[in-house]
Amino acid sequence: MVSILETTPTEQPRWHLPGDINIWVFVLADLFSFAFYFVVFMVYRIEHGSVFLDSQRHLNLTTGALNTLVLLASSRFVALAVQTARTGDYRRATRLVSLGGLCGILFTLIKSYEWFREIADGFTLPRNEFFMFYFSITGVHLFHVLIGLLVLALILRELREPSLRRASMVEAGAIYWHMVDLVWIVIFALLYLAR
Repeated sequence: MVSILETTPTEQPRWHLPGDINIWVFVLADLFSFAFYFVVFMVYRIEHGSVFLDSQRHLNLTTGALNTLVLLASSRFVALAVQTARTGDYRRATRLVSLGGLCGILFTLIKSYEWFREIADGFTLPRNEFFMFYFSITGVHLFHVLIGLLVLALILRELREPSLRRASMVEAGAIYWHMVDLVWIVIFALLYLAR
C-alpha cells in the first residue's frame, strides 16, 4: 500500500502512505469491531461446537466461494484504478472503478439470493446460535459493502470531474473497499470453511 512518488534523478524517493490518517484510523477501528464479533463467534463455537458444525453444513460453500472471488476481483479492479489514476489516465480509472462497483453489486445480489435460500429452507436468525451469528455478521458486512458502493460512486464523481480529482480521495476510497474485502475473507473462512 506504500508507493513511491515521482522524483527527479537527484532526489531520494519519498514514501507516501495512501489516503490520509483519518481513513486509516477509521479502518482500524472498523477492523477492531469485526475482530470483536469474530472472537465472540469463536467463544460460542467452542461452547456449542456440534450445533455450529451441523448448521454450517447447510451453508452453500460454492456460493460463499463465488462471493469471495467476486470481491477479490473487485479489489483488483479498484487497486488498478488507483494506479491508473496516479498516471493521469482518468478515463481508464473510471472504467476500473465501475467494474469494481459492479462486482460489489454482484456480491450483494449473490448474498441476497443466499439469504433467501437459507430462510426458505427454515434456517433463520432465531433457529440457533450459528444462524444468529451468520445473519448478524454477514448482515453487518453487507451494510459495509453498501457503504463501499456509495464510496465507489463518490470516487467515480471525483474521477469524472476534473476540478474534483484528488488522489487522496481515490486512495481513501480504495482503502475502505479493500478493508471490506479483507473482512469478507475472514468471514468466509470462519463461517464456511473452519471445521
